[in-house]
Amino acid sequence: MKKILFLTALALVLFSCKSNSITNSKLDKGAQVAMKGNWVISSVSYPGSEYIKVNSFQIADSQCFVGSNWKFVSNNNKGNIALTKADCAPFSSPITWFVNRDGQFVLKVLNADIKAKKVREGYVLNVANQTETSFQLVDKGDVGGKSIDVVYQFQKVN
Repeated sequence: MKKILFLTALALVLFSCKSNSITNSKLDKGAQVAMKGNWVISSVSYPGSEYIKVNSFQIADSQCFVGSNWKFVSNNNKGNIALTKADCAPFSSPITWFVNRDGQFVLKVLNADIKAKKVREGYVLNVANQTETSFQLVDKGDVGGKSIDVVYQFQKVN
């Protein structure tokens, strides 16, 4: 009898431990459906942006993302991004993404030959000011040991 009680207590402890991982969070389906479609980044702003360069998503300078095209498919959390700015190196990649109930946008930039579950690195940004035609993604950056907000302004493409 003691063994059964011990095993039951142990099972309760194991099952009651819950991960606080962002990737295990519940999804915000409403926010995701609102992002469905084609978008363009109309601006990238942060304090000191006229003097300081920020490398966004380990891809390119943040200003190269202005004018970039993003496609979000909400039913399977896939999509793609394409950097097309004239004075920047062209870049295109498939992505996976989702929005959790804490208002966090989780993004993985994929290589064409690697499945999303094999990619271990991603980015977590906050969703802000979401409407039918625009929203912002806010990333935390570090400049000289000081935390700054990097704001990506998205506009819906018709």
